[in-house]
This record gives sequence, structure tokens and C-alpha cells, in this order.
Amino acid sequence: MSTGHIKAVLFDFMGTCLNWHSSILPVLPSALSHDVKSDFALEWRQTYFDANTARISNGDPPEDIDITHRRTLLAVLDKHPEIKPLFTQDVQEKAVAAWHAQKAWPDVAEALRKLKEERGLEIYVHANGTTRLQLDIVRSSGLKFDMLFSSELLGCYKPAPENYRKVL
Repeated sequence: MSTGHIKAVLFDFMGTCLNWHSSILPVLPSALSHDVKSDFALEWRQTYFDANTARISNGDPPEDIDITHRRTLLAVLDKHPEIKPLFTQDVQEKAVAAWHAQKAWPDVAEALRKLKEERGLEIYVHANGTTRLQLDIVRSSGLKFDMLFSSELLGCYKPAPENYRKVL
């Protein structure tokens, strides 16, 4: 099938291809209810985005995503002293590491396969974070891409327009 001039498709990674939320919840303290874990994970993710936005505004280069995740985890825990004791050092390490082992949404692998095999497109993924994170997630999710673009590789974060120009 001809795709005209389109030769590649570029995807966001974490929210589009991966179910980050369900991948993070199992490592949070078991003493917490599902709803508390869910709310905590959502707040942690938003705090991560806020940290990246601040770095963009300040003109700071990307930092190792594990450092950002650790710092933002501690910031969220400081807002929730009632659950902070449940987050031992071991739980904190597992929570940060969990971002490296995410599951794909159920329909993503087949959709990517069809784009590649049936339409002849190259498949690229684009994510804030490190290339190491992307390689780990590609392995854990079973997804296959022709190219991985990370904020570490590009030297800037999404959604800064410069990031997308560099990918192109």
C-alpha cells in the first residue's frame, strides 16, 4: 500500500504506547488502597511534568530521569506525611526503577506491526527521559521501533518546539 510521501510515524511513548499507571501501582506500598496508590501515582507523574516544565522555563538541559523521578517522589511524599513512612528506601528504589519496566497498552504492538509490515512505515518513538530508560521499556513492553528519540539524546524536553524540530 502506498503511503505517499509519508515514510515514518512518530509516537509519544509513555502515555500513548505504555500503560505507565498500571505499571507503577504494583510497586507502591501494599498497605495503601488502590485508590490512594492511583492518586499518588497521578500526582507523582504531574509533579514530574511540572519539574520538566520548570527546567524548560529556566533553559536547563535535561537531567537523568531517575534523578528527576527520585526528587519528585520525595517532593510528593513531603506533601503526604501520613503515608511517607510506608515509603522505605527499598520502596523508593523500586518505585523509581518501575519506570524502566512498563507494559504496553494491549493494542499497541499489533498497531505498530501493521504500520510497519502492511504500510511499510518506519516507526519512531519520542520520550522525555534517557535512552537507557527507553531501551529498558522497549524490552519490558515487547514493542519494536526503528528509532528511539529521548530528551537526553536531543538535549531538550517535550513539549518544547525545539525538541520536535530536532526529531524532524
